[in-house]
Amino acid sequence: MNARERVRMTLNHREPDKLVVEFGATVTSGISATLIYKLRKAFGLKEKPIRIIDCYQMLGEVDEELREKLDIDCVPVMPYKTMFGFRNEGWKAWTMFDGTPVLVPEKFNTAQDAKGGLYQYAEGDTSFAPSGYMPEGGHYFDAIVRQGAFDEDNPSVEDNLQEFGRISDGELEYVHREVDGLYNSCDCAIVGSPGGTALGDIALVPAPFLKDPKGIRDIEEWYVSTAIRRDFLKELFDRQTDIAMENLKLYYQAVGNKVDVVFLCGTDLGTQNGPFCSPDTFREIYLPYYKKMTDWIHQNTDWKVFKHCCGSIVPLIDCFIEAGFDILNPVQIGATNMDPQMLKDTFGDKITFWGGGVDTQKNLAFGTPEETYRQAAENIRIFRQDGGFVFNTIHNIQANVPVENFLAMLDAVRDNRVKK
Repeated sequence: MNARERVRMTLNHREPDKLVVEFGATVTSGISATLIYKLRKAFGLKEKPIRIIDCYQMLGEVDEELREKLDIDCVPVMPYKTMFGFRNEGWKAWTMFDGTPVLVPEKFNTAQDAKGGLYQYAEGDTSFAPSGYMPEGGHYFDAIVRQGAFDEDNPSVEDNLQEFGRISDGELEYVHREVDGLYNSCDCAIVGSPGGTALGDIALVPAPFLKDPKGIRDIEEWYVSTAIRRDFLKELFDRQTDIAMENLKLYYQAVGNKVDVVFLCGTDLGTQNGPFCSPDTFREIYLPYYKKMTDWIHQNTDWKVFKHCCGSIVPLIDCFIEAGFDILNPVQIGATNMDPQMLKDTFGDKITFWGGGVDTQKNLAFGTPEETYRQAAENIRIFRQDGGFVFNTIHNIQANVPVENFLAMLDAVRDNRVKK
């Protein structure tokens, strides 16, 4: 059984020959460029700058050499554009605060402030206000809120539709070429991201990719809108979904069923202690529009649909299943009520858990190698039963993770990859 077959089998809730493993195939299951640089050294691979695949979170590329060392089953389609709106092309050398040598796109333009932090700019255009900021010594950028005046009583849907439109012919040609190349060069499952399909994703609301965003762009104001401007949000999501539906059709024409998984939504609805969105609210504001997209996908493609949502979200999982999501990530088992055995017993036959392997908030970064090994081995035992589990950490692996802990996690995967 090859990797692609293994992934497809586990996503259909059947246990494959060995555990499916993924690192670096999505922007919520990746690895910091700093740690990738250290891992290459630990594996004895040739020293080289790490290509950045996400200029917002500064995630590094898991290239073919490292993919072989990690023995992973999934590969990403490199995004056409970054979170800052410029193309992933024309790579140039850059150095992170911690000294890690990386490669960034040619329009990755920064300016330093008096405190030593770095500003980043939408489309690389320094004639506009910066849209991102990395503090001195930091490892990733935060979005800068640039909300202007808006009519509080009658906000414009058009303003918040500013970033949505038909996928360009250039991007369609790009994804067609990239997917064909991946499909023919390796047997891994391919993870794509059509874009424009996430409803109210708070990472996207400030629009770091737009030079001059209009509408409601402040994070607090956006969350207030979920309570007091529901008609506005529903009209916005309805129109966004219509655009997304047409783009999904164009994307499918470009890649067909060579793509196995599509990252549809990264909208977070949970806190550490519980959801901040009730099931009734989700069903009113979000579900009808997501279901329109997922119904088309399931009726017309072989894709499985990936939903990212951090936090303690047990009351919402049935809603996600009802909305047509096949996959839940990152499975934050360290949050309140997110017990692995309960999750598997309650939802394991209806949704695939993509993550939940190791707690990145505590164990992986601050525990011992022995603690990391034990947690990974135990979670594999619980989640793997009858398929429906892709091993990954809980969200991206951060720069401060000790290499020894990462290797201990990998040992647990290798020791338990084939069921005993």
